[in-house]
Amino acid sequence: MSTNVAHIIDRKGSEVVTIGPAATLAKAAALLAEHNIGAVVVSRDGSTVDGILSERDIVRQFASTDGVGTGSVSVSTAMTTGVHTATPAATIDELVEIMTTGRFRHVPIVDGGALVGIVSIGDVVKSRMDELRTEAESLQEYVTGTSY
Repeated sequence: MSTNVAHIIDRKGSEVVTIGPAATLAKAAALLAEHNIGAVVVSRDGSTVDGILSERDIVRQFASTDGVGTGSVSVSTAMTTGVHTATPAATIDELVEIMTTGRFRHVPIVDGGALVGIVSIGDVVKSRMDELRTEAESLQEYVTGTSY
């Protein structure tokens, strides 16, 4: 049985760092560093997903311009559009499939068209480790009879 995304959001919180598409990459990089995160959701209103900007997107922009003026480039120029999202009801297995197929590490969580969270590959790994720990404890109790 796979945990659903809502469980991860409940545990980690629903705060999502967003940035407007007109902001600069320098501002976006500062936000990533300030919050110690690898991606920021691009949103005009803080609720809808217009794109996502990851460290990787900034590095690609930097490489394409040899760094010249990269800090003043708008987020909309470097962001990834056509963002894959998931709902809180999605299973972790479904989320892993989205991440693996798309080769990205962050998935915004949307419910009824509104941004309600973001899940990273680190969140998924932590959830899996928690599931495995619980399963191992249950098996230990079953084998040793300590729960009866």
